[in-house]
Amino acid sequence: WGEPVSDGPAFRPDAANSADEQARQAGMHHDGMHFFPIAGSSAHGLLCINHEYTDDGLLHADGMSNWSAEKVRKAQAAHGVSVIEVRAGKEGWQVVRPSVYGRRITADTPIRLAGPAAGSAALRTADDPSGTLARGTFNNCAMGVTPWGTYLTCEENFNGYFRAGAAQTALQKRYGIGARTAGYRWHEHDARFDAERHPNEANRFGWVVEIDPFRPDSLPVKRTALGRIKHEGAFVTLARDGRVVVYMGDDERFEYVYKFVSRRPYVAGQSTDGLLDDGTLHVARFAEDGSGRWIALRHGENGLTPENGFADAADVLVRTRQAADAARATPMDRPEWVAVHPTSGEVYCSLTNNSQRGNDGKPDAGPANRRAGNKYGHIVRWREEGNDAAATGFQWDVLVEG
Repeated sequence: WGEPVSDGPAFRPDAANSADEQARQAGMHHDGMHFFPIAGSSAHGLLCINHEYTDDGLLHADGMSNWSAEKVRKAQAAHGVSVIEVRAGKEGWQVVRPSVYGRRITADTPIRLAGPAAGSAALRTADDPSGTLARGTFNNCAMGVTPWGTYLTCEENFNGYFRAGAAQTALQKRYGIGARTAGYRWHEHDARFDAERHPNEANRFGWVVEIDPFRPDSLPVKRTALGRIKHEGAFVTLARDGRVVVYMGDDERFEYVYKFVSRRPYVAGQSTDGLLDDGTLHVARFAEDGSGRWIALRHGENGLTPENGFADAADVLVRTRQAADAARATPMDRPEWVAVHPTSGEVYCSLTNNSQRGNDGKPDAGPANRRAGNKYGHIVRWREEGNDAAATGFQWDVLVEG
């Protein structure tokens, strides 16, 4: 934390760096990261690093005392993503300074909204009446990498930054936005985090954000076709016909496993514009007999109709959790990381835990999550039909229990 990503100011050990200085330094609490080689080199490349959250007691010289707009700005600048150029030499790995690639993406960086939900009424705000340009990304947890060399950073527990009013909406409740925040106190000095005054601002978070590390002047893009959940990773692979498949978990108790399948295939050397904007999001349903189905979250199908409260495709994606509820997906025990075996094609999903399973009337067992009070988690493995990532059916088992 605090090192300049390029030609930024030096870190001050007394935490006295300003918000503007922090916006040119590495953020706090790294999570997902990936190394992108430059010209195929294993000793020179770009490191993309997520900064998931802040510890404000350390971030500011006097901690949480005298809370102010400047402290909110600094906390926002310590979130997001860093792109850092690194090179290995005789002295080991070093950050290249200055760098034409080095940059910060923070909770205040302009980010384009793309895909079916972009421009919809639910994403329009006073700051952005078009609903196509968001400000910032934060709580960036795990990540993914595309075959065309871009970085996917995943917005996870975004709800903790917003404070709802006494009249909490159904959408806010389903995503955990309430009268208490996670302690960040941004709403006190940045009105867009007051969900009572600006209820649509929260709808602009909870997405997968694509960043091109080799184009430092390009805007990051929130890919709304991949759904709005508490994203814990976005594992990208290709179907047999070359279509792009993205596996994702919603990291909360009793939430779901998803996959996106693009409409057209990826072809190396051809434009990738729209590949992650045009396709179908699916949610997993696990059966007791070890079979499973991918249920399409497509407007007009599987109960996602206007009669059931889903106005259009954008509504399905903004309310992804409610859409998965309606499709009768299988509630899981905090699905986090998903990975695909490079040769067998088997898919693995780590389920972190669920101490609530079996408590307070919650289900005590179910397909793929069989332990009441599941404190230690497990890994579920499945094999797609025909060994094709775009298949709609699969066979599953529990690989290991913690």
